[in-house]
Parts: sequence; C-alpha cells; structure tokens
Amino acid sequence: MVDVSLMNMMNGQMGGGWMTGGSMLLSTSTNHAAAGTVSFRVANMGTLVHELVVLPLPAGQSVGDRVAASNGKVDETGSLGEASNSCASGPGTGLTPGSIGWVTIQLAPGNYELICNLPGHYADGMYAELTVS
Repeated sequence: MVDVSLMNMMNGQMGGGWMTGGSMLLSTSTNHAAAGTVSFRVANMGTLVHELVVLPLPAGQSVGDRVAASNGKVDETGSLGEASNSCASGPGTGLTPGSIGWVTIQLAPGNYELICNLPGHYADGMYAELTVS
C-alpha cells in the first residue's frame, strides 16, 4: 500500500511553495514498492479537486521534466491507472477536497512518476517518483 497525499496551498499560506518550487504538493508514504500488485490510497487534503495518475518514467528522464501542453496537462500516454473517483476506486472526475480514492494496479520493476494531471497542477509541483523493484 502506498499512501498518497494531494495538497495545495491556500491563499496566505507559506510564502513560496514547497521543495518542488510549486504551490502544490503530491507526497507519498514511501518512494519504493515491490513489483506486482500495488495499491494506492489517495487522500485529497487540499482545497481544490486533484487526482493521481501513474505513468512510467522513461530512462534518463527525471520527475517534473514532462512538458505541459497549452491546456496545462501532460501527455498521459502509457498511463497504468488513476485514482480520481471521490470515495471510490479508479477513474472519475477528480477527488473532491477531503475525499479519498484508490487504485490497485500491476507494476513491473522500474521507475514511475505519480502525478496530478489537472490543468496546471503538474507544473505547480504535483509529482513524485516511485521505484518498483
């Protein structure tokens, strides 16, 4: 089980963002998981709608390096799953503030990028790396 917290700063909070340099944060309980079945329990602790998308991280690419299109989203090609259904499993329209969603997927050994892909959220720091071995 990987617990994921999705957060955004409210007006007047902490003046400059978190360590990612953005005004939003995606944090995980661990950055390593065993290959096979991996469950993600995702809590939206922010004041905005968020989501979790699991993407393979190509060799030589670092988390946060994806380029957003004009719509503020990154390419989700190759997505292995998402948690964006408030109080339920799998895809939906996003996790509302204060809600929890989840997804269980099969992951092969490798590196993955966990992101929120709502417009502008990735660019504002909502990503983390997960290494599967």
